[in-house]
Amino acid sequence: MNVETILRNKGNRVTTIRSDATIGDAVESLHRYGIGALVVSDDGGRVDGILSERDIVAALAGDGTNLLSRPVAEVMTRTVLTCEPQDTVAELMAEMTNRRIRHFPVIENGKLCGIISIGDVVKNRLDEVEFEASSLRSFIAGG
Repeated sequence: MNVETILRNKGNRVTTIRSDATIGDAVESLHRYGIGALVVSDDGGRVDGILSERDIVAALAGDGTNLLSRPVAEVMTRTVLTCEPQDTVAELMAEMTNRRIRHFPVIENGKLCGIISIGDVVKNRLDEVEFEASSLRSFIAGG
């Protein structure tokens, strides 16, 4: 199973934010869409950074409520690990676990084409396990 399969099932919608937006804007978007990270992109295609709930909490510890007026560019993670549609889900799971990363933007031909979260990976794995169990039950019942 590869990343492209997950994107086919979940869709390739990615919520982005510009680097000059405020952290307050970012918090509102995270809440509105019920997500844990925003891809920072000034042109909607290139990945300039990522802003996660963790980034915000870490900055909040230092700045308090003054954080809300700061630009996203000052808080975002600039070094972003990405994946490609042909990467396997097993590779992605290993990277997420080893590096403690919950979101991977998906890049194809240099352009942002989706995002995979740890929740997407877990759902995919649960679906695979359920399919395998169902297949085994059918085989046993038929045999």
